[in-house]
Amino acid sequence: MSLYNIARPLLFGLPAETAHRVVHQALELADGTPITTAIERQYAVDDGRLTVEAFGQEFANPVGVAAGFDKNAEIPGVLGALGFGFVEVGGVTAEPQTGNPRPRMFRLREDEALINRMGLNNHGADVIGERLARTDTQHPVGVNIAKSEHVDSDDAPADYRRTYEQVTTGGDFFVVNISCPNSQGFEALQNKESMAAILSELEDAGAGPLLVKVAPDLPDPAIEDALDIVRDLDLDGVVATNTSTERPSALRSKNRAETGGLSGKPIEGRATRMVRFVAERVDVPVVGVGGVSTAEGAYRKIRAGATLVELYTALVYEGPSLAREINEGLLDLLEADGFDSVESAVGADL
Repeated sequence: MSLYNIARPLLFGLPAETAHRVVHQALELADGTPITTAIERQYAVDDGRLTVEAFGQEFANPVGVAAGFDKNAEIPGVLGALGFGFVEVGGVTAEPQTGNPRPRMFRLREDEALINRMGLNNHGADVIGERLARTDTQHPVGVNIAKSEHVDSDDAPADYRRTYEQVTTGGDFFVVNISCPNSQGFEALQNKESMAAILSELEDAGAGPLLVKVAPDLPDPAIEDALDIVRDLDLDGVVATNTSTERPSALRSKNRAETGGLSGKPIEGRATRMVRFVAERVDVPVVGVGGVSTAEGAYRKIRAGATLVELYTALVYEGPSLAREINEGLLDLLEADGFDSVESAVGADL
């Protein structure tokens, strides 16, 4: 039995956000110490078949940590030591935000899911930018940038630009979040004109590599509009998808009625279908997010067109060995299907 299996009942006895902070603080204590090296020896999988190139970056493996786990860029180094090929930090806003009132994160244990309505709580772009500039990691770090809550949609382009300019030094790629379900004002950003204005402003600022993150709940025409902008502005990639405000009828947990964004196993199939939908329509790398918890699930997204995959919720349920288990499993799946690398398997089912 792993140490995490022993600790999990204790952590699950705490409120979800408190447990997350306990784990986060433990990782902070280990970051930059000899413990990090020991962690890396235990969890990192070093195999050239897992290497992926995207956005002008080389990723040692395609499995990353999704935005939200390390909101303030405090532990990207130790997350890489856990075997992840990259980390997306944030969402970051121009000014510090406290987010929504607690409780605002809920476990759906029977469904292996979370619902969160955090509200983009973060330390703000100035602090996070300085922290990123001091960060020295061996793996790429993406920065998720979002609209400040008090800013209206007309002023959103300038707000995104300000955030980008504060975090640019330490980021290897930048994800434009226009689809957060837990903060005010994002619905108005998900039309073609608003998206184009924000992304054009960021391009004018020299932002890049630049990706856009889309919501799973948008109708197909709205997704098509977003992908038109990806093509028109020659963006570098698409992250598919964000959390969902819809509630599948199969949910069993008593927390299923909580408002906020649903993540984890219940949205896995939908997220994979969105990856395929996007990959069939754009010729840029797709980052697949939503319900990834096993090598098989990651592989389905890769074969559906994802160059990279991200996860968050599964870490809560599976613990720190998850990246290693997925990467080892991917090697077995690649060998079974006759692929010589992850890159060879990307889009195999298209």
